[in-house]
Amino acid sequence: MPIFLSQTDFTFPPGSHADEHGIVAIGGDFNSERLIKAYKKGIFPWPHPGLPILWFCPHPRFVLEPSKIVINHTLKKLVKISSLTIKADQDFLTVITKCAQSPRKDQDGTWITKDMIQGYCDLHQLGFAHSIEAYEGDTLVGGLYGVGLGSIFFGESMFFEQPNASKLCFLSLVAHLIDWQFSLIDCQAHTDNLEKFGARFINRDVFLKKIANNQKLPTKLGPWRLHLSLPAALARICPS
Repeated sequence: MPIFLSQTDFTFPPGSHADEHGIVAIGGDFNSERLIKAYKKGIFPWPHPGLPILWFCPHPRFVLEPSKIVINHTLKKLVKISSLTIKADQDFLTVITKCAQSPRKDQDGTWITKDMIQGYCDLHQLGFAHSIEAYEGDTLVGGLYGVGLGSIFFGESMFFEQPNASKLCFLSLVAHLIDWQFSLIDCQAHTDNLEKFGARFINRDVFLKKIANNQKLPTKLGPWRLHLSLPAALARICPS
């Protein structure tokens, strides 16, 4: 059963207390301390217009193990001819703002509010939130952002202004997460693109056990720097 959060109490119930819609808590704000406490329990905010902030821990959970990513033949070919440069944590504000502005299938408007942008920018300044960015020359043409805690990356949103730019960002991210010994990417909700990359549903209790074990691990704080080019990232994922 969801609980109501005050502006001063940052305590969340266990994710297993979510209702049938996956809602754990209602209210509160995007204070960086509150966000970190939420992610440490496998809970994430998903604002809905006209309602207080809703905090979710859905069942089942959609996740991807970095070492099990699937790269199709088309994307492999694209890596070899792409002129994009992939970077990290160069322009977090622009990435999250463009994610907020990007149209979503079957959605009217955005769920990324101004307050949410500020909260995640604060997380970025603390070294927990990260952006992966695709550049054509000096122009940002795609990207994604999320939160890194321990060995788990919690993916939030992505955008592209050039075909496949966000997919190449994701490929690069996964290759680096493998190098950095991350064990899981939390995709939160199902998308066809992430399913094609190999993401799958797991039981919420299994996910929460992984979250609990993750608390013992150190966090790779930002700013992150990427050391693999796109071809090297592909070779890291598909060595043969």
